[in-house]
Amino acid sequence: MTFQPKLASAFNDTHLRSRHISPQSGMCSFCTEECDGSCEIALAAVLGKQTVYPTNTGNNQVASEKDYPIDFSHFNINGRVFGALGAQPTYEEANIYHVNLEREYGKFHRVKLAMPFILPALIKLNWQDYFAGAAMAGVSCVIGEEARDKDPDLRIENKKVIAFPALASMLDAFRKYDRGYGQIILQANVEDDLLGIPEYAIREHGLEALEFKFGQAAKGTQPVRKLKNRVQALEKQSQGILVFPDPSDPEIIEKDKAGICPNFYVYTRLPLWDEEYIIGRIENLREMGIRNFYFKMAGYDRADLERVIRLGSAAQVDMITFDGAGGGSGYSPCKMMNEWSLPTLLLEEAVCDIAEKVKAENRYLPALTITGGFSSEDQVFKALAYGNKNISCVGICRAAMTAAMTAKNIGERVKNADIPKNMKQFGDTVEELFYDLADLRSLYGKAADDFSLGAVGVYSFLNKIDFGLRHFAALNRKFDISYLDRSDLIALTNAAKELLDKKIL
Repeated sequence: MTFQPKLASAFNDTHLRSRHISPQSGMCSFCTEECDGSCEIALAAVLGKQTVYPTNTGNNQVASEKDYPIDFSHFNINGRVFGALGAQPTYEEANIYHVNLEREYGKFHRVKLAMPFILPALIKLNWQDYFAGAAMAGVSCVIGEEARDKDPDLRIENKKVIAFPALASMLDAFRKYDRGYGQIILQANVEDDLLGIPEYAIREHGLEALEFKFGQAAKGTQPVRKLKNRVQALEKQSQGILVFPDPSDPEIIEKDKAGICPNFYVYTRLPLWDEEYIIGRIENLREMGIRNFYFKMAGYDRADLERVIRLGSAAQVDMITFDGAGGGSGYSPCKMMNEWSLPTLLLEEAVCDIAEKVKAENRYLPALTITGGFSSEDQVFKALAYGNKNISCVGICRAAMTAAMTAKNIGERVKNADIPKNMKQFGDTVEELFYDLADLRSLYGKAADDFSLGAVGVYSFLNKIDFGLRHFAALNRKFDISYLDRSDLIALTNAAKELLDKKIL
């Protein structure tokens, strides 16, 4: 048995010629010199190191293709028929409509969530509706790292950002529909931090929430991007960005003149922050106006997980999101998406162990969020239950973006009288097809009729998970999700049973 993906992938539109595969290598067992070159080896033979990254980035999402040996499907959901935790045991109160899914977090400034979800960092594809739909649903969302690169009018002087006007539209995508739940957060990696984007965002756009990125499950290192030529390489270098090879090296200059110049690459710096820097930085930015701080962390070494949680405790950040293996949005190395990091369930297990240690020491514990491959209400329920009251929220990223993209597309096709066959059975108009518009009207009035249908799609998708989650909670006679714990899960495999039987620290 192998968990090794084949050397064919949606990352690069590659496929294997033969149906006979060598399990360990992932190659066709019969490899012939007459092959057209359809596999990943052939592509690498032509494109070289470019194929470390997917060739299908841009207007697409791509994610891990590895089938991990354990995940949340190894549990079923328990059920009970007696009692009513969190509600009066009456027919009128003990029902799905009285399940409390609201969450609240924050050390100094409390943030309420209408649902126990956040939309993790993205700034690609239909990000406008991704952020707007989060506001409509009443959850927090995050503008992804290096958002500045999306702005053609970005200006940098003396290695500091002095103009980033597109940030206004990114923040306003959420703020326009803000109904008192959730908030929009700007993520900062090392480059963003060094360029002074937090200060700029506070000064020019009234930023209130900032996330420091330590890593994500599909991308534990930072991306490499190819530059057009030495002129562009010099421009990036002047901004303080790392460029390899050095375009100002005399030897490289001579090679450029001779027409034998190598390719230039931008490499984003790795996070090397420590306790002294982060705590001081947060104190300074808090004085400048940031009300809420977040960390984004992946399934690194367990000692690193504990260090980040303890750092978050000492710095009094509001939330730490932990991203498990199995994700990706398109800018991560192909094999890193498949082969690196703790799978989400095992990451949650490690995080919960550390959280129990921190609580036993009577230390402040930030709200903890788990993300990495979530797309349905059963997965959300299992993650919250397995969290054993340590996990506040679940992050839903790629699935929410899919809702933003498909709903926008379907809405446009309705207006063009080109309704997909699978949707036509439900109606011919926007009113008939988008059921949850009525709920949005109850929140925003008739203005909801003019909302982008991509944003309505995100709201509707999260509404579906919300509604399904209510059913599972009521099934266990728990009418407030703060009561969920591991007794609400049933192990289906020996590996899952070992996790459930493990003594909590």
